[in-house]
Amino acid sequence: MTSQVRGTQLARLLGQWHALPGRRRSPDYAALAGAVRGLLADGRLPLGVRLPAERELAEALRISRTTVTAAYRQLRESGHLASRRGAGSWTMLPGTHRVASTGLWTPLDDRDMIDLGVAALAAPPELLPAARAAAEDLPRYLGGAGYHPTGVIELREAVAAGYTARGLPTSPDQIMVTSGTQHALDLVLRLALAPGGNVLVESPTYPNALAALAARRARITTHGLATDAAGWDADLLLGSLRQGRPKLAYLIPDFQNPTGHLMPAELRERVVAAGHAAGTDLVIDESFVDLPLDGTELPPPVATFDRHSRVISIGGMSKPYWGGLRIGWVRASAPQVQRLAAARVGVDMASPVLDQLVAVHLLADASAIVAARRTQLAAQRDALTDALARRLPDWRVTAPRGGVTLWVELDGPISSALARAAEEVGVRLAPGPRFGLDGTLERFLRLPFTLPAADLAEAVGRLAAVRYDLDRAGRPRWQEPAVIA
Repeated sequence: MTSQVRGTQLARLLGQWHALPGRRRSPDYAALAGAVRGLLADGRLPLGVRLPAERELAEALRISRTTVTAAYRQLRESGHLASRRGAGSWTMLPGTHRVASTGLWTPLDDRDMIDLGVAALAAPPELLPAARAAAEDLPRYLGGAGYHPTGVIELREAVAAGYTARGLPTSPDQIMVTSGTQHALDLVLRLALAPGGNVLVESPTYPNALAALAARRARITTHGLATDAAGWDADLLLGSLRQGRPKLAYLIPDFQNPTGHLMPAELRERVVAAGHAAGTDLVIDESFVDLPLDGTELPPPVATFDRHSRVISIGGMSKPYWGGLRIGWVRASAPQVQRLAAARVGVDMASPVLDQLVAVHLLADASAIVAARRTQLAAQRDALTDALARRLPDWRVTAPRGGVTLWVELDGPISSALARAAEEVGVRLAPGPRFGLDGTLERFLRLPFTLPAADLAEAVGRLAAVRYDLDRAGRPRWQEPAVIA
């Protein structure tokens, strides 16, 4: 079922469309059409959504229907709107243009390359002592086969205790240990989503989640996040759940990747209620929940409001600890965990015992390790925002209250071109379209602040030079694509 945006909702998204730059040089209908195209390019207005009828939008904007009719006609002519008599008009992009999220990474084999494509920290100093202690614990497991499909009991107890400390009572039977958060998502999709099932995701969102959904041939619909601190538009998000009735919704409420938004408690409760009413299971990615900055107080976990086993939470060790420690987990009802374990046997049997024991020792020292990470990240975030303000003042940045990334609004739709040019000067970027569908988000760029402050400042200096050169460049220079194996 195609979701629909109401006139009042679209009017709120459009904001002061009549006051946009260049407004005085354009008639009303052209300014309105341009504002709608801008919403599509930013990903705030999803593709494939039915727009309100002309009369409804005219009433919401308090303009003549003739203006809306002309704007819709211009959008059809530019390829941004498709209409069928009696069925309405729905959004699209010209030429059925699509950009796939492959999830492929290039190897970091150049020491001079500043890699801003990966939002992860180096290992903490406590990792080596934890590994030594885990090796000492290992002998008591060597007498068995070593297969623990739901995870060793010590780690499941530690993860369950973490949820309980956050106000969500959890037993070890509700935890399954996985080989990273991405593996957790893949297993949940195998269990809960039939091929071709409908899934709602945020836009922008995590690229590798889009890749996992594509592998399941999911039919993806999007909820566009605001560029300001508000993040989710509650009315539009809840409306997407009620109208589309997706089988799954994949959401990142805690310092959303890549925007850094934090979903308020009241909306969390309403999303759970709407998901239950629509028959939608909620997959809640908590990868960044351990990384609030500046003393930010976290809302309750989304699963706190779940009374019908509709919420499946996933998380892991990659962001607060180290990506090389491939430990993640799923929190769900005990029967769901058992079904996940049965599905897992056909994939990888179990996670490595030694890695799980390392995780146990790190979680035992979590308060000290995570506190140091938060201090480090806050300082690096401030260094990055300061460098951007000095060198690239036309870029708009809202400093997040947690997580590891900035979502930067550029001074033009240049994200992919900037990424190609930056590679030549030793900076690897993840351009905006990687975080969305169908080629949108070209005015945005994700910049993680996980590298040392000096590296971040150097990277911004190189980007400033590249941005200046883009304005002066003539014909584009094409390169052979890098081979990724």
